[in-house]
Amino acid sequence: MVYESLLLGGVTFFAGLLFVVATGASPSGWTRHAFQAYLFLVIGLYFVSSWRRGGQTLAMRTWKLRLVGTNGAGITLRQAMLRYACAWPCLALGGIGLLYAPFDRDRQFLHDRLAGTKIVWS
Repeated sequence: MVYESLLLGGVTFFAGLLFVVATGASPSGWTRHAFQAYLFLVIGLYFVSSWRRGGQTLAMRTWKLRLVGTNGAGITLRQAMLRYACAWPCLALGGIGLLYAPFDRDRQFLHDRLAGTKIVWS
């Protein structure tokens, strides 16, 4: 997750730069909420497209991890979007989605269980 966060730093930096250039000012007032929604969508696009393209983000590729459906096949667009949407509250609520894994029978994160996905060694 630390490596993924470093990569996301670059993605969000350039996305933020594009936003500031397009709006002509730093986000404040209503543009702050638009900026947050924009970054949520950009990060989602990064993850969903990476998972759909080969089941891996760059960080997952480095650690030889791959995201698959519970049947072992590639994941659907719906599964990728559901996993992304579920990961936010699972992480934001004190990491409950990560703390769930040791108690899961298959050692899956909560957002993987909810989306019908799992992480495997590639």
